[in-house]
Parts: sequence; C-alpha cells; structure tokens
Amino acid sequence: MFENGELFWIGFFAFIGVMLALDLFVFNKKSHEVGVKEALRLSAFWIFLAVVFNLLVWYWFGDQKAMEFTTGYVLELTLSVDNLFVFIMVFSYFCTPKVCLHKVLFWGIFGALIFRGIFIMVGVTLVDQFAWVLYIFGIFLIATALKMAFQKEKKIDPKNTIPVRLFRKIMPVTDEYNGDHFVVRHAGILMATPLLVTLVFIESTDIIFAMDSIPAILAITTDPFIVYTSNAFAILGLRSMFFALQGSITAFCYLKYGLAVILGFVGAKMLLAGWIHIPVLVSLGVIVTVLLITVLLSMYVNRGKATCDNCGYEGEGCKELEEKK
Repeated sequence: MFENGELFWIGFFAFIGVMLALDLFVFNKKSHEVGVKEALRLSAFWIFLAVVFNLLVWYWFGDQKAMEFTTGYVLELTLSVDNLFVFIMVFSYFCTPKVCLHKVLFWGIFGALIFRGIFIMVGVTLVDQFAWVLYIFGIFLIATALKMAFQKEKKIDPKNTIPVRLFRKIMPVTDEYNGDHFVVRHAGILMATPLLVTLVFIESTDIIFAMDSIPAILAITTDPFIVYTSNAFAILGLRSMFFALQGSITAFCYLKYGLAVILGFVGAKMLLAGWIHIPVLVSLGVIVTVLLITVLLSMYVNRGKATCDNCGYEGEGCKELEEKK
C-alpha cells in the first residue's frame, strides 16, 4: 500500500507546489537581500514542516518509516552542506548581487527537486532489479569518502567547467547583470545574463552531489517515498541554511572529514548488509554524533578568528579581509 500510494505522492507534490508558489509569488515577490534573522526564521520553518511531516509518516506508517525519514533527512541535510561551499564560491566568482541570490537559489532548488527525483527513480529501480547494485554503491561511497578525506581541494574555475562552456556555445551571454533577469534582449538577440550562467553551474554541481547523496540514503531505505520526501525537505531548507550560515560556513574546517566518515560508514553498511544488520536508529546516532563532533571541533579551533562579512572567507583566502586588517 505504501509503495503504491498515489494519493500520498499527489498530496506531497501539491504541498510542495503550494509552498514554492507562496515563496516565489507572495513572500518574495520583490528581490531583496535576505538577512540572517530572516534566514534563521525560514530555516526553523522548514525544519518544523519536516517534523510535522514525519509525525504524519509515523501516524500513517509506523515507527520504522518515521525513523527512516528522520535518518534520511538528517543524512541528506548533512551531505547538502557541501553545496553551501559551492554556493559561496560561485557567487563570489560571478560577483552575484546579493538581492539576486534568493531567486537563483530558488530555481536551483526547483531544478534539484526534479533531478533528484530522476536519480531516485533510477536508483530504486536498479536496487529492486539487481540487489548487487548496493555493493557497487557501497564501494563508490567508500572511495568517495577516502577521496574527500585525503585529496587536496582543487580550485575550480566555473567558467571553464563543461556545463558552462557548453551553455555559452548554445546561448550568448552578456557581460553585466540586468537586475534579477535571467535573459535579456540586445539588438533583437535573446541573451543570457551572468545570473543564468550561475544557475547552470549550480544545477550541474547538484547533479554531481546527487551521485553521492542518493546512494547514501539507499543504505537507509529503498522506499522511494521516504527517499524522495526526505531529500526534498533537506533541499528545500538548504537555501535558508545558506543565508543563515554564509558568513561562517568556511569556519567549519573539519566538516569535510566528518562528511567523509559518514559516507564511509554508510558505504560499509551497504557492503556488510548481507552479514551484519545495523538498525536505522544506530545509523542516525552515528550520523548525528559525527556531525556534532566535527562542527564543535571546528568551532573550537576557529574561535576568535575573523571572517569577511561579504563573502565568508577566512584569513588569507579573502583580500578584502586582509585590507581591513
């Protein structure tokens, strides 16, 4: 019944559609710079909605499904933190006006909901048809964890990434922004603004991140409804999380190691599933514990260090901060 509950899918998509419409056409009809207080209220609001939804899952489908949703939601929210670093980097690179950030993130998240849905459908179908795919996912996650933990970070030039280069070949791009417009007409020619190029880069990076997060949550549950809804709530809260943490997110210097441990744990769980059963509650405990340790350790190490109010970068990484000193 749960797997084929079309009414639950219809109800969920209707709810998401209404919330997105209210966000775009009512609450944020005019572009504006989102402050920290507003972002914190929005973050609390989306977390509240996720909790209410999980209570409904518990009421309709029982403890196990509710625990799977909670674990999936926390896991996806944790892994989505990686996206925040990309947001900061790309907005700084393209000098995106702060009043335009809400709009580009809105459509970025809208696209992510669609692409994640496709990835989840493909992933669940593969696991249902070929159980051994879980072992491949497990190996992939462990390899990703090792790469995240030991490989030095490479500087990315957004303009030279394949998606952006392909887009520029398809559509001409203006040199300057035009308010919050994605496209403009110059001499009768339809042209993209840098805001649309920024959106293309954000969408392409989310597809890459989905290759980690979707296999990870399939280690918790293969129920497509739980997988997608937990992903959706995590993604919907990501935008407000960015505005709330953009000034301090780079201070979490040990976070990537925490994410590596979590991915490694989930990958190992997949590989050992045939011999050792790890309860969902234990998985949730491991994820939350690792996240708390890495965040608190990062905050302790970086206590008293300055960060730039404009871009959030710390120390030598920001010329503006050095000039202030």
